Amino acid sequence: MKTECSSRLRLGELGRRAIVGDFSGEQISTDGGAMLLRLAEEKTGIVAAFAKCFRDHRFLPIVRHSVLELVTQRVFGLALGYEDLVDHDALRKDPLLAAAVGKIDPEANALAGKSTLNRLELSTDDADEHRYKRVQLDASAAANYLVDQFVRSTRQQERRTPERIVLDLDTSDIPLYGHQEGRFFHGYYGEYCYLPLYVFCGEHLLAVRLQTADHDGARHAVEELTRIVAQIRGYWPNVRFTVRGDSGFCRDEIFSWCEANNVDYVIGVARNPRLEAEVKDELEAAHAIHERTGEAARVFKDLSYRTHETWSRSRRVVAKAEWLKKGANPRFVATSLKKNETRAAVVYEDVYCPRGEMENRIKETQLYLFGTRASAQTIRANQIRLYFSAVAYTLVQAIRVLALRGTDLADARADTIRAKLFKIGARVEVTVRRVWIAFSAAYPYARTFTSAVTNLATASG
Repeated sequence: MKTECSSRLRLGELGRRAIVGDFSGEQISTDGGAMLLRLAEEKTGIVAAFAKCFRDHRFLPIVRHSVLELVTQRVFGLALGYEDLVDHDALRKDPLLAAAVGKIDPEANALAGKSTLNRLELSTDDADEHRYKRVQLDASAAANYLVDQFVRSTRQQERRTPERIVLDLDTSDIPLYGHQEGRFFHGYYGEYCYLPLYVFCGEHLLAVRLQTADHDGARHAVEELTRIVAQIRGYWPNVRFTVRGDSGFCRDEIFSWCEANNVDYVIGVARNPRLEAEVKDELEAAHAIHERTGEAARVFKDLSYRTHETWSRSRRVVAKAEWLKKGANPRFVATSLKKNETRAAVVYEDVYCPRGEMENRIKETQLYLFGTRASAQTIRANQIRLYFSAVAYTLVQAIRVLALRGTDLADARADTIRAKLFKIGARVEVTVRRVWIAFSAAYPYARTFTSAVTNLATASG
């Protein structure tokens, strides 16, 4: 695509030859793999379902970009690595991205620019009365959307009702560098930030809720669990649930809600002198094993424990008395799992410890799909940005499962998939009957890309 930069660039020398370049290449794209996103969307309808969460109050006869096209452009842009809306002022003329988004005439019909896309994020509650901000997000529908996608994906992949669903809770920080609504300096992170709450089930993102940093990060956990569990039980009434979280979610309110709603929990408990005194003998035993073997040693113990003030009742606490080269490392988790059904070692090692994988999923959403771009002024706008990153994550996860099964990228992160499958140099030619995409002959992952296209074509929708 043409740009205003027409002067030649000196790029070095090769023997007696000068290496020069300019931006006169016509229909050339660096995002040839964007068509994988389109194929995945055609198969799953992930983006289309999210677009239905918006209400369009514009005068439709003169609208050039439908809500579906705007949402698709924004989500595809994030997946392709374009985190800022300003990037779309140049991308709007890319015929390949236009074809991926679904523009019927990708060469003549440009995509939306940053100002138009920005209207999605500046959605307000009174959009039908506003002159410009007339595209409105239904916040309740957006929150339920992620759970609906999880149920749909699980049905397609497993073809049966799951026996147990494990819900992982965690918070993370989103640094703030401006004067955003609700900004607060958090002492632990040492910066102004938001504290979004995430809920995952394995690799499926079920909820992301933006929270300010001036209160407990677990304050909305019960509200989110109530909504998610009720929604899933609407599809699968007899499924069992287990809630996992670190000690940041060790709250009597969460325990009591789980107990009242037939939901199991395995949640970390912060170390304290009372608990450490309970495992003094076990720590000595672990120390002796470590001295004899030179390896890390663990001894587990079951406790019945209640705090002096904050817990309403005694609960089972599993203690891990561990001795490492650096010394004692006791850890504790509270659980509703019965002692006669699940041994202490199994509770800690097989049920609780795998929750750490959730941190990798949060990192993928935040770092590689730009879930930390909270530069909008209002909490509502930044929450919408989080939703867009969540949808991009959900789409990339679908590509992992449907397109990359059996390939060496089946477990790859979003940034690796982007670098190896989306960022393909391609020449684009639009004719009356075809959109021709000529990929680089030197592309090293052609076999994997071909397998991905074939897998998507044969995947069940």
